[in-house]
Amino acid sequence: MTDLLTPADIPRAADLLRAGKLVAFGTETVYGLGADATNAQAVAGIFEAKGRPHFNPLICHYANPEHVFAHVLAPGIAMTLAARFWPGPLTLVLPRRPGCPVAQLAGAGLETLAVRIPAHPTALGLIEALGRPIAAPSANRSGRISPTTAAHVLSQLSGRIAAIIDSGPCTVGVESTVLDLSGTRPVLLRPGGVSLEALESAIGPIGRQLPPAAAEASRSLRSPGLLLSHYAPNLPVRLNATSIAPQEALLAFGPAFDAALTYQLSETRNLTEAAARLFEALHWLDANAASQGLNEIAVMPIPSTGLGLAINDRLTRAAAAKDSH
Repeated sequence: MTDLLTPADIPRAADLLRAGKLVAFGTETVYGLGADATNAQAVAGIFEAKGRPHFNPLICHYANPEHVFAHVLAPGIAMTLAARFWPGPLTLVLPRRPGCPVAQLAGAGLETLAVRIPAHPTALGLIEALGRPIAAPSANRSGRISPTTAAHVLSQLSGRIAAIIDSGPCTVGVESTVLDLSGTRPVLLRPGGVSLEALESAIGPIGRQLPPAAAEASRSLRSPGLLLSHYAPNLPVRLNATSIAPQEALLAFGPAFDAALTYQLSETRNLTEAAARLFEALHWLDANAASQGLNEIAVMPIPSTGLGLAINDRLTRAAAAKDSH
């Protein structure tokens, strides 16, 4: 059952988010499907509700620049853009600060976060009431048309999420512009509600996203879904392991093999729990295997149903050969 709320119900909606539930809400761009960005299992629920086949980075929504820049490193150019375009339909991709509390899954295991401040009273009120950033892609089923009214959301996600805050139709009606500031020069990853001309008038020339094949060849971008390996540990990854070798650390799903080093995704084979823990698991095994004399990560089989499809997509990317391996 999905409850239809009004902006007067923001405190109730914030309580639902605090409890790990999903709440859709209006912004100036499109309706977002929100989860507490610091709760990995809640973030995993976004992918499950959308039927999203890949763990692409999600945009984290904040109420003010101070909170944004407490979680990401901001060069001067980011400050310039924030002062001019926030609140508003501009998302910046910036490096995470050490100790950033946002769930690894919200950033797809990358060292960057996509962040913005929405220009909408309902969205800002909800973020302020929660007191934490809200991870929120568009509130639609994966591959479907982005929603600009609560009715659009209800038609696609009814019964899959806890609530929708109906704040009327969105005024911009297209997604935010996404600008990557994590490299040596700004790169436009997605056109959107702030024009390229407006951005270049503020900061000068901006690079364009490379086509996927060129991006893969140059490894120049960390944009969602462009690179085959996307995030890979330093150690090689072996998929669908039905046994464990002495030199291998184990990424377990269900009853585990006897290994020198194990990270359990879900003892009960719960795919939502496994999705929530996936990136933390890869980082942890990569960081700790060498101290145990281990030089490879073996991954137990995970079914390609529900969120398992996204998990296996991500693990396939992690296992892809890299030039540095």
